[in-house]
Amino acid sequence: MNEIKLIIADDHDLFRNGLVELLKKHDDIRIVKSVADGAELMNLVKQEMEADIVLLDLTMPEMDGFEVLKELKNVDANIKPIVISMHSAGNYIAKCAKMGAYGYLLKNTDESELILAIRTVHRGKKYFSAEISEKMINFMSAQSVSEDVLSKKEAEVLRLISKGLTTKEIAAQLFVSSRTIETHRTNILKKLEVKNTAELIKKATELSLI
Repeated sequence: MNEIKLIIADDHDLFRNGLVELLKKHDDIRIVKSVADGAELMNLVKQEMEADIVLLDLTMPEMDGFEVLKELKNVDANIKPIVISMHSAGNYIAKCAKMGAYGYLLKNTDESELILAIRTVHRGKKYFSAEISEKMINFMSAQSVSEDVLSKKEAEVLRLISKGLTTKEIAAQLFVSSRTIETHRTNILKKLEVKNTAELIKKATELSLI
């Protein structure tokens, strides 16, 4: 059985140490290093430390997980990242997949799924559970629909609404009447299927429209 050489990158000592203890039980997995931030991880990668997989947290000091994913692409490293995060929103999952993550696990995942993900990725395949895949697909579907639905002018009005500008202020900035802005606002609410500004900002943020 091929040995899987693994790095853990997470800034929470308790979680990181817990992963180390859990993975020690599996003969085919060897933890070569455990680090607390992205910069430390990238130093190891640039020193060409031999490793197959990194279990990567997203929220870390120095360099976060997104920066690490971007940097791993730039240095053309062979190490395969599996994101392990508490963020379950579809936009996080989709962003990581787009940036080259081989897998995405939630921090409350069980041991059997963690091991399955590590072994699957080591074989060169990607691992996204049914639940994670569904969240990602739902986000991407909603995003593409919303991007197509909103006109260029509506997208501009939405951006200014998100900055807290009033109808009058937006009208002055875009050199149109307040009535025109109200019409745009009504159309945006209808298209994004929300009832008020608070819901609009929340939905637009989830869809990465603002």
